Amino acid sequence: MPKVRLAGTVRGERCPNREIRARLLYILFSRGWDIYNSNGDQRISLSNIERKIIESDAFVFTPGATLEDLFKAVSIFVGYQTLDRHLKSKPTVLLNADRSWDPFFSLLDHLNALGTVRQDHGEYLLRAESPDEAVEVLDAARERGMLDARHDAAGAVPGESFENPPPAGHAGNVCVFCSATIEDPAYLADGYRFGRELARAGFGCVSGAGSSGIMGEVVRGSVDAGGWAGGSNVPHIIELEGLPDGLSSFWLRPDIYTRMEVMIERSDAFVIFPGGSGTVQEMLALMIFKHQRHPSMLNKPVVVYNRVDAQGRAFWDPLIALLGNGGDGGEFSVVREFDHILPEVVRQLEAARLLA
Repeated sequence: MPKVRLAGTVRGERCPNREIRARLLYILFSRGWDIYNSNGDQRISLSNIERKIIESDAFVFTPGATLEDLFKAVSIFVGYQTLDRHLKSKPTVLLNADRSWDPFFSLLDHLNALGTVRQDHGEYLLRAESPDEAVEVLDAARERGMLDARHDAAGAVPGESFENPPPAGHAGNVCVFCSATIEDPAYLADGYRFGRELARAGFGCVSGAGSSGIMGEVVRGSVDAGGWAGGSNVPHIIELEGLPDGLSSFWLRPDIYTRMEVMIERSDAFVIFPGGSGTVQEMLALMIFKHQRHPSMLNKPVVVYNRVDAQGRAFWDPLIALLGNGGDGGEFSVVREFDHILPEVVRQLEAARLLA
């Protein structure tokens, strides 16, 4: 029988979503689905999420969207976008009976309008308002199949990882999470300039090792200025985006989650540049680790570059609002001016070292 994985958590016997979940379990089971995580007590981590995806044939997210639920949902969407073979023909339904998923949908709509999410998320993350509708949508999607987010191949996959140590006087590594698809020259110029600034300040640049968009420009700016640049990527994304030239170190990983793990472990600070759903996924992973007081994020600052475009739109306003609604809001800082990014990173690193 097909297996569906439920997301969401049941918070005690008086949880308002208990009745909805009970109805959902009944309908799914009566329609022939086996159910993973029926009690809502299984935890997902970067190290096990890919295995959970492989084990499942479909996914249903329940009301009461938490930070972890948001991370899992955007991770599945990123998997659809990047043609993850483990998600092929596996539908995802978001049950939005309490409207808790609305800020997430608004964020993806915003990124679609800005051009960093090219696909219509509604064709991949299917919405429902009730348990009965959720199962109807799920069954219909499984029968007809999922839309294929087609891409042209861009690069060959390297055979293995390689490592070159940072130079003497290395000030630490700054990881830049950003878009690999933006083509606007002004955004690309920001990426190139920031890569150069990192190198000239003695910082290594860690990235997702893509050759296009802001991601490629950050690496190119660092390399052109003689800096150390490290990155991680996975085979199926390398085939879409290629690899940038001049990397000092490259960590090949089997999936996007272990890719994030090594980038987090090898970095001392993080800058969130304009990006798409992959950047949202990475930011949510950082925030989850912050909330969990995970050792790999201890005393590591996160700076969001909330760039304002010519039309007066602040790039990350919906993401900042989403995190403000779902968390403490104090795990990152926000700057709107390019010239404030690196000084803010340095200020927070110095403060963290004083506290260590």
